[in-house]
Amino acid sequence: MAENITNNAAWEQAKCLPRHIAIILDGNGRWAKKRLLPRNAGHLAGSETFRNIATYCKEIGIEYLTVYAFSTENWKRPEEEVGGIMKLLDKYLHEAIRDMREKNIRMKVFGDVSRLSPQLQQLIAETDEISKDIEGFQANICINYGGRAEIVRAAQAYAEDYAAGKVTDELTEDMFSNYMYSAGIPDPDLLIRPGGEYRLSNFLLWQCAYSEFYYTDTLWPDFTPQELDKAIEAYNSRDRRFGGVKP
Repeated sequence: MAENITNNAAWEQAKCLPRHIAIILDGNGRWAKKRLLPRNAGHLAGSETFRNIATYCKEIGIEYLTVYAFSTENWKRPEEEVGGIMKLLDKYLHEAIRDMREKNIRMKVFGDVSRLSPQLQQLIAETDEISKDIEGFQANICINYGGRAEIVRAAQAYAEDYAAGKVTDELTEDMFSNYMYSAGIPDPDLLIRPGGEYRLSNFLLWQCAYSEFYYTDTLWPDFTPQELDKAIEAYNSRDRRFGGVKP
């Protein structure tokens, strides 16, 4: 088994961790199918993996973790599966509200929460309020989220502000970024997709313009801290020039 980054003096000395990691949580259903279990058993296992990976990210010094938990397209799934996911979200938010201050963790939900139940919306509002008093690691959970929808929403918000005279300067990329759900957060340095698929699936289309991508066949419920170490090692092997040329 690979040695964890936290126990590796060379990694600590190099200080080469990405500030922001984004992960597409893919493979829960296939994980359950392999074990002849209902799909919601895979989502339950995946939620525990998220808890473990988020804890590990905080321990090793990652500042931001953004995960794709439920897309705008996922409403097309069977009602029982969607209901199970929402119950898991309710459970997780209750636990987060209990633990955020003690563990010094901020949490934000990215996405159109208006389609969620009033109870979930209230829990999300509570996590937002708690996060205002916390400095440190931040976990962002994308729920009812779509990258294209986010860009359209940002464009509409900018147009409304412009029409109202709230903005008068020429629109820039930095200004437009302030209308995204991720306003004030650095773009992901590293995007990880478990599950063997090789696509973005409408995830953080604006923010991932210069992210390094890492794909693995490991299904999300089987994703371990050692798997994250491998992704970070791959990230550190990349030559990030951002369109320029290094001397």
